[in-house]
Amino acid sequence: MTLNKIVEALIFASQDPLTSKAIAKIVRRIAAREDAPEQLQGTKMKDVDAAILEINEEYERNGSPFVAEERSTGWKLYTRAEYGVYVRELYPGQKASRLSPPALETLAIIAYRQPITRAAIEAVRGVNVDGVMQTLVDRGLVSISGRADLPGRPLLYETSSAFLEHFGIKGVDELPNAIELRQVPLPQPEEQAEVTEEQLPLAETGSEVDAANAEGDGRESDKQPGADPETAVDESDVEESTVSQDEPEPSKP
Repeated sequence: MTLNKIVEALIFASQDPLTSKAIAKIVRRIAAREDAPEQLQGTKMKDVDAAILEINEEYERNGSPFVAEERSTGWKLYTRAEYGVYVRELYPGQKASRLSPPALETLAIIAYRQPITRAAIEAVRGVNVDGVMQTLVDRGLVSISGRADLPGRPLLYETSSAFLEHFGIKGVDELPNAIELRQVPLPQPEEQAEVTEEQLPLAETGSEVDAANAEGDGRESDKQPGADPETAVDESDVEESTVSQDEPEPSKP
């Protein structure tokens, strides 16, 4: 029993992709329990990678319809592209769906500049992308990765593992001209006006006019906290009242 055959059996039997690390761990654990040769007990990731390379070379020599390929989540057996027309007949109810040119353009922007906000995408394309973005999310090609540290905390979008699986790559670094295209300057979205902490409570209570009067010419508001404008007393009235009480009225002749 060779490492090549063990690795091939594991990849074939697994429903999910297997990483080289996971395969090596399984081989070491079983080899130690079954008192297998020391070569198997010391299996490492590089040994698994070498075994898969030999498996693919054997497939190529024998004209096998299978090939072991690595994706972002691990190794898996795939049928070669030339057999796709026959394999597709096993699933007659599933029709191939294509993305529109606007959707492909939007997907390319996300793939090369992720994570990216919707506003940044619209700045590049020059049109609203709400419908296109919803299509990409529904297809599972794009997912939300978090929020940007910008006013309003807009959502950030990135490609998903399904995107890597569909295009047959392990990561976005394998995209054509990835490094060069990431350095190309792109149009930026218009800056949104920031709402400061001092302005936010005023905006919420509808006191923008009071804020403008207080900040515009440096004069303080005459209105006291909690005072009712209908019952407010003028300071001049108070002073006049005080003087009239202190000074005696002139006597009549």
